[in-house]
Formats: sequence, structure tokens, C-alpha cells
Amino acid sequence: MEEYTDGLTDYRIYIMSKNERIFNIVIAAAALFALGYVFYQNIILSSTFMIFAIKWPKIRTKQIIERRKKDLTVQFKDMLYSLSSSLSSGRSVELALKESLKDLRIIYPDDDTYIIKEISYIIRGIDMNETVEDMFLQFAKRAHIEDIDNFTDVFRTCKRTGGDIIQITRSTSQIIGEKIEIQQEIASLISGKRFEFKVLMITPIFLILMLTYTAGDYMAPIFDLKKIVGPVVMTIVIGLFAVAYYIGSKIMKIEV
Repeated sequence: MEEYTDGLTDYRIYIMSKNERIFNIVIAAAALFALGYVFYQNIILSSTFMIFAIKWPKIRTKQIIERRKKDLTVQFKDMLYSLSSSLSSGRSVELALKESLKDLRIIYPDDDTYIIKEISYIIRGIDMNETVEDMFLQFAKRAHIEDIDNFTDVFRTCKRTGGDIIQITRSTSQIIGEKIEIQQEIASLISGKRFEFKVLMITPIFLILMLTYTAGDYMAPIFDLKKIVGPVVMTIVIGLFAVAYYIGSKIMKIEV
């Protein structure tokens, strides 16, 4: 469930519905239990791992917000390309927005697409005698995206001072487009490393499973709760595993 301001989405906020939250917790709890059982071979100890599932909805919410902002940025870039083309043909900003909405509906047929809803709202506001600058400002305040903030600031300044809105729109769309292309190039360059990272994260689990079911006698002391050394070693291994995953995820996350 999304958080709304005046009927529209605040892209910095996402509130899960009760069913969505329960679903995410159940999935995370099952995964954590399975992971714990691989390392401990004990139902009680494995069950304690399920407690951490309560943290997953918060992590998942951050992922959804990041994905939503990335999608909106790409859609905003497409809107600027269309708006720039319409302005270049001599239309006013207000008419150019209506034309760009028609173009966007071809690219994004779903009326629930973020940019379709936003431009439709801006056009309705203009028809109700709101200024286009104020409507873009409202959009920027809810989007919480640097590119949209920068465009809005420059756009408002141009409208007040009579600046070249066509050039500003074209330049902004080009900058955002280049930024997205750089992000895609980086993602392509490190895609192989991401795959290697995922394999390295999964490999220890498969090794333990293989040793457990092919060399049970060899692994038995590790899973013997009467000998505290085994569970302690496994706990340390899980801790190192978690640290490695955290560091690897940070390294793979490159901001542009």
C-alpha cells in the first residue's frame, strides 16, 4: 500500500498492507529457518533465526522505494523528451504537457504508471488555474528525486525571468538520459561480478549440505549440541557470512 498526499503518491514513503507484511514475514521466516537448519541441524536453534524475519518488511520497503524512484526517473526522462519536442514546435508549456501526455500513453498504456498519473494531475491543476510552476513544485516535493528537484528549480526560474525553457528542458532530459545510460553501463560491467558474488554466497551452504549428507560422521561433531564448540563455530561462520554479504552488497551498489 502506498502513502498518498492529496490523493497522490509520496515516493519517499511506502506502507505495506497487513497481508503484504504477513506474507513477507512468513517467506523470510521460512528462508531463515531453512538456513539455520543447514548450519545447526536442530529445529530449536533454527527456529530462533525466524525472529529476524520481523526485520525483512523494513528492508523490503526500502527496496520498493528505490525501485519506484528509479522507474519514475526513467519515466520523467521520457516525459522531458516529449515535452522538449512539443515546445520546439511552438506550443506553450501547457499545451506541450497535454501533447506529452498523449505520447506517454503510447509508451506506458497503463493509467497507473507513475508519470501518467503525475502529468494528468499537473494538467488538471493547470485547468483549475494553478500555475504550471506550482504544479511541478508539488510533484518535486513528493518525488524526492534530485533530477526532478533540479529541473523544477530551473524551470520555475526560467518562467519568472523569461529564460529559454525549451533549451532547459532539452538539456535536462539529455543529462538524465546520459545518467541513466551510465548506470546501465555500470550495471552491465559488474553483472558478471554480481553473479560471482551470488555464487560465492550460495557455495558455502551447498558445501555444508553436501558434507552433511555424504559425510555425516565427519560433520556429526559440528552438530552435536553436547559439544558447545560445534554450534559456536557455526555461529561464527554465520556471522562472517553475514558480514561478507553486507560488504559485498555495498561494493556492488554504485551510485551515479
